[in-house]
Amino acid sequence: MKDDVVFLSSDEMQGRETGTAGELLAADYIAERFSDNGLEAKGTDGYFQDFTFKPSSNPHEETEFLSDRSTDSTVTGRNVVAYLNNEAARTVVIGAHYDHLGMGGFGSLHRGEEKVHNGADDNASGIAMLLRLAEMLHTNEGTEENNYVFIAFSGEEMGLLGSAYWVKNATIDISSVNYMMNMDMVGRLNEENTLAVHGVGTSPIFKQTLMSNNKDFSLSEFESGIGPSDFTSFYVYDIPVLSFFTGQHEDYHKPEDDAEKLNYEGMDKILSYIYDIAMDLDDNGKLAFRKTKNESEEVPAFKVGLGVVPDYLYTGSGMRIDGVSEDKPAQKAGLKKGDVVVKMGDSTVVDLMSYMKVLSTFDNGQKTKVVVERDGEKIEVEVEF
Repeated sequence: MKDDVVFLSSDEMQGRETGTAGELLAADYIAERFSDNGLEAKGTDGYFQDFTFKPSSNPHEETEFLSDRSTDSTVTGRNVVAYLNNEAARTVVIGAHYDHLGMGGFGSLHRGEEKVHNGADDNASGIAMLLRLAEMLHTNEGTEENNYVFIAFSGEEMGLLGSAYWVKNATIDISSVNYMMNMDMVGRLNEENTLAVHGVGTSPIFKQTLMSNNKDFSLSEFESGIGPSDFTSFYVYDIPVLSFFTGQHEDYHKPEDDAEKLNYEGMDKILSYIYDIAMDLDDNGKLAFRKTKNESEEVPAFKVGLGVVPDYLYTGSGMRIDGVSEDKPAQKAGLKKGDVVVKMGDSTVVDLMSYMKVLSTFDNGQKTKVVVERDGEKIEVEVEF
């Protein structure tokens, strides 16, 4: 897995932005690795499934896929799709996106001169795990009650485009898909071994399966099948989903997300866990699908930002800061990574959702007192938005 991460996150890939030469180089590499593992090509052109779209500047506007590539304003992404045919009636999809931010631009949290965003954790880590899982499942001599489709998605950073295109133009019978597992940013398992799993509520069997196979992790479970990665595209087609994530960090969407910073032993633990889950579910027949509450519908709109990356794996009281952006209100007020926000203005912050609800009440130019816990002490600072 380390070899795959090092290659995919090298400067030669130029950040793997959708529609660029660097992304095509990465796609060729992934296809070659699929071929080396003896997997069938399951795209529309060998291992590849291309899709063309016109990027939208409106994040609330659905992207339209196009059949015509002739205009300068279109972009073509490339999914890489492989198949393990066990002659079964049902098929499991295992996916991870391989695109990233290229030299920065939209979505980058870097300030300053243009630099390659190598995306080792986001998401060369998920692709490395996908490739290793494909190899393990191909050589497995146990029960084979499911086929497996392995998909390296393009266009995730632009709005889950590759996965949305695949489910609408599936290269297998979409009705045969049993469930989908996704890996997105799985390279930075922390010292507490905290692993986030999204989609736990999308099938009644998932919670027990996750628990019975867990030997190593403190699980942070999210019920919803809606979230900021490719599993969402499958959930909206009434397919049970599980997505694995080791949390955001201060290098997220920055040039510093490099291969040497990943926890490869942690990746190996997660790999074994996902493999055990797949084996456990193999003889359970068609999994029942269950609709879940969409947590994202509760997220309020913001006029201002504090300039921090929340620790999405934190399960204590308050909102723990996992990273602080340069020249933003939090940094100017002296807030640091590891601080736990417990109060903003007159409102108590008990978790991430309450933090967001309080933050949504502030306007540009407004000042407020923020109380954080740091090293066992409560510190009050003034923040100006």
